[in-house]
Amino acid sequence: MTVWQPTDDGHADLSSHDTFAKGAPHNTFARLRAEDPVHWTDWSGGKGFWSITRHADILELNRQFDLVSSAQGIRMEDQTPEEYLARRTFQETDPPEHMKTRIKVAKAFSKPVMAEFEPQVRELCVEILDEALAKGEFDATREIARQLPMRMLGRILGTPDADLPWLVEKGDALIANTDPDFTDHVLDKMETDEFRLMPFNSPAGAELWEYAKNLMAEKNRTGDTDGVLHMILQPDKDGEVISEMEFRNFFCLLVAAGNDTTRYSIAAGIQALAHQPELLGQMQEGGAVWDTAADEIIRWATPALYFRRTATRDFELHGKTIRKGDKVLFWWISGNRDETVMDDPMRVDLFRPATQHISFGKGGPHLCLGMHLARLEVRVLFEELAKRVKSIEPAGEHKFLRSNFVGGIKELPVSVTPL
Repeated sequence: MTVWQPTDDGHADLSSHDTFAKGAPHNTFARLRAEDPVHWTDWSGGKGFWSITRHADILELNRQFDLVSSAQGIRMEDQTPEEYLARRTFQETDPPEHMKTRIKVAKAFSKPVMAEFEPQVRELCVEILDEALAKGEFDATREIARQLPMRMLGRILGTPDADLPWLVEKGDALIANTDPDFTDHVLDKMETDEFRLMPFNSPAGAELWEYAKNLMAEKNRTGDTDGVLHMILQPDKDGEVISEMEFRNFFCLLVAAGNDTTRYSIAAGIQALAHQPELLGQMQEGGAVWDTAADEIIRWATPALYFRRTATRDFELHGKTIRKGDKVLFWWISGNRDETVMDDPMRVDLFRPATQHISFGKGGPHLCLGMHLARLEVRVLFEELAKRVKSIEPAGEHKFLRSNFVGGIKELPVSVTPL
């Protein structure tokens, strides 16, 4: 029994958000890996783009930031230089500039710092699961997957608990700005130029900017040292501090990416348990499964579907000539299903080597800053879930996010039988 079988005809339009509202078009990605691993797509919304779909090619190009640059944006959309400079975070820069900013914030998300949060993560998991499981039948995305990263956000950032629902609502509107269930300003359905200098071209970006500005001023005024934001605001070894623009954009990134990606990983993991019952038994046996389970769940989810790069010079790959200035998309979701690297990639294998997946940007300078927190939250959530349920079954059709950038199950009805 597989977790989910894609239904696309193998020729899906990768530029369309509607394509991904039915789940990732894995039949299309499988065909491209086999027949056309460097694939050109014309796009009505802007300049066309190349799709890189094989695991090995993504790994190799991801290391070559001098050949394919992040410094013109990481999403499919075209940006003017003014828009790019106003919206960018360190994600949209290349070394050495990237590393200069990354060093300022990396310590706050290091493995030792994140490990200190495990007791708080576990306490929240217990509380969330006890509330949700008592209902018997519920939407697992809303009642479980959304709750943990939202509630952890305040602990990590040092923001008031009362602000969290608002922050998550704005983060949803920001990163899911192509889904009408999350925003009134749907990016490809209306004119959004008014917010073109805001993160993600979204009015939510403007609101989060203002919140971040006020939060930074308040922390400076009171000397508040709670949360990782205090660490981020400290001078580096050269005495330099993060600029106001960098801080505000980074804050928006944390609220959006730090919440949504973990949410959709947890939702995908629960979906897997509902369709592959043996997985729950493996978790309940414990032991070595916890060394690899979180990474396999994150591979299965691949919430960041792609990142875009821009060619800095002409080069050839698999007989295709990529020109300077061309957009090049690394489809992580395809690399994570590459059958030449992974056995039976459309099944969840909790013992699959963690080194195989590329969800965190493996091998390149943009290795995911929040990967240690993501692994911690996913592992602890499923450790606690496995202690509490005998079975998890589907209770209706699950629904996917309308986005070709962030992939996730936005509605996941399940029924549970407690132990």
